[in-house]
Amino acid sequence: MIKKIKATRSEKIILIFLLSLAVFSFGSFFLIKNKCLFVKNYDPTKITFENPSNIAILNVPCGNVIIELYPQISPNAVQRFKKLVESKSYDNSAFHRVIKDTLVQAGDLEFGKKENLNYAKIGTGKSGLGTINSEIDTPFDFKKGSVGLARSKNYNTEDSQFFIILRDEPLYESEYTPIGKVIYGLEALKKIKYLDKSQYVLRPDFINSIRMLIH
Repeated sequence: MIKKIKATRSEKIILIFLLSLAVFSFGSFFLIKNKCLFVKNYDPTKITFENPSNIAILNVPCGNVIIELYPQISPNAVQRFKKLVESKSYDNSAFHRVIKDTLVQAGDLEFGKKENLNYAKIGTGKSGLGTINSEIDTPFDFKKGSVGLARSKNYNTEDSQFFIILRDEPLYESEYTPIGKVIYGLEALKKIKYLDKSQYVLRPDFINSIRMLIH
């Protein structure tokens, strides 16, 4: 007859500890791998908008970011943005400049596309449509979620690149051309890949698509 050996109290404690450690390690690995786990993905078809013709849906790795555009504030800039959206030019372009909890920037259509990524020149690319003038005369409060067109150090150099701020930036007023504001899905932008020691991202996340709600 085989004699059963009872585990001691200390052995039971060690076993429980090892099992707990294994569960914790597996759970942590799963959470790290799935960075989008707790991010809500908004369905624009289930939301009622006051001005549906000015709603843009930015799809990123963690879901939809819904942007309301403001043509009454920056008509030329919004027109440029819509033109590039409607031609699907932003699809597969990189979030090449990301500052944690502060800002994400994308829209380099020359050097920032997934199929033609150029780390040496990214951030300097153009759309091929030429630059437009800055529209900064109308007061605009750059609160968290505001969307603006990026430019060089000089005014009147806006083109295709745009940024979205993840915190209030009052100093941006009269400095950058606003085109709209994120009204749903800002949390998805906080999951965009960033680097601790550089604003420019190696192996960046990409825009999946941007579409106007009403085509």
